[in-house]
Amino acid sequence: MSQDIRIKKGLTIKLVGDAKQTTTSVAQSKVYAVQPADFHGITPKILAKEGTKVKAGEALFYSKSDERILFPSPVSGTVTEIDRGARRRVLAIKIEADAKQSHKNFGKQKVADLDEAGVKNHLLAAGCWPFIKQRPYDIVANPNVAPKAIFISAYASAPLAADYSYTLQGKEEELQTAITAISKLTKGKVHVSAGANQQTPFDSISGIELHKVSGPHPSGNVGTQIAKIDPINKGEVVWVITPQDLVVIGELFLTGKLNLTRTIAVTGSKITEPQYVTAIAGATVADVVASNIDEDNARIISGNVLSGTQVDADGFLGYYDNQITAIPEGDDYDFFGWNRPIFDKISTSRALTFSWLLPKKKFDLNTNTNGEHRAFVVTGSYEEVFPLDIYPLQLLKAFMVKDLDEMEALGGYEVAPEDFALTEFICVSKQPHQQIIREGLDLMKEELG
Repeated sequence: MSQDIRIKKGLTIKLVGDAKQTTTSVAQSKVYAVQPADFHGITPKILAKEGTKVKAGEALFYSKSDERILFPSPVSGTVTEIDRGARRRVLAIKIEADAKQSHKNFGKQKVADLDEAGVKNHLLAAGCWPFIKQRPYDIVANPNVAPKAIFISAYASAPLAADYSYTLQGKEEELQTAITAISKLTKGKVHVSAGANQQTPFDSISGIELHKVSGPHPSGNVGTQIAKIDPINKGEVVWVITPQDLVVIGELFLTGKLNLTRTIAVTGSKITEPQYVTAIAGATVADVVASNIDEDNARIISGNVLSGTQVDADGFLGYYDNQITAIPEGDDYDFFGWNRPIFDKISTSRALTFSWLLPKKKFDLNTNTNGEHRAFVVTGSYEEVFPLDIYPLQLLKAFMVKDLDEMEALGGYEVAPEDFALTEFICVSKQPHQQIIREGLDLMKEELG
């Protein structure tokens, strides 16, 4: 049964550089990396030291808080470097890939014959548990706490995001297997959201409650969908999985192998031919874009422009990311930019800005913030693009001053950093909203559990 979710508040940002629906296989990278920073809140304990030979799927490190949560190598090869930063913090574990790949065999499993413990143990042993994240706190899920429901967003509304109706083509068997497996991990429902006018493999999947979503960004954010379907109250936990990770989980049960190959959208105005490519998680960015980028004054982002992470060409694709974006670096000064009509930028204000007259226009935006950091200015603009039933400005201030009572009362359990990416984009005060939310959630987890 399908249920409709209509989002009215938000802002759709149309950018130049949409990926054409053609997929190219890029050459295998020489070096891959797993970066513990991709798994927020995890303190890694190293298993594979420098010089260790590993197969794809073998654990490189585990979580200090729960040694069952393993983090696997995406490829077979040799661990060449454990890159450390300040206070010996592990930044990346680099693997030089073998020319011929080999996978650790975890054994095929018939999902119908497994119970909850069997599914959980198989996911933990194969290193698939990090694909399951939990709300509140937006961290890798605690396997000891049962969720009241599981949420999957198969609708991407972020700028230039990969189209799931295209990237999931032909993956019906893997998706059905994964859904059957994860449904045993909760006594609640498995909620899947897809675009209202979008055809996806989930239309024929059983064991889910399907929701059709319409409206501007952030309608595709799973946090928005949770708030509309089954909001999180104090003491409750929900789990979140992305569709591309469901495919990995399904393939694990069907083949016994961990295959972290993804279909990546290579997007942005600095990309010569925006398209889809197949690459393995942790690949070197330069190999993924494969001479398909104008590197002159370009910023490369692993993820989308609102919530992705800036990387260099010799950096690595994020573990959860299925998009690379390249846009111009905004290092120029727009003289009197505040005092003249503006036609080439997006704004929610109608004061000398005219993007509202051009709803179908695609903009070539750069990274310029068009202003400097200053104290919060109360304009009411956040509420225009924030669809959750929460006061965004008041919550941000509570997080900034570390008022735990107010953080709880104002809805801190319901939010994740990506929910504030759009308010950060339109913020006239140039405040780092996502960083504020991330630090506040860390404090809540530490103090409130």
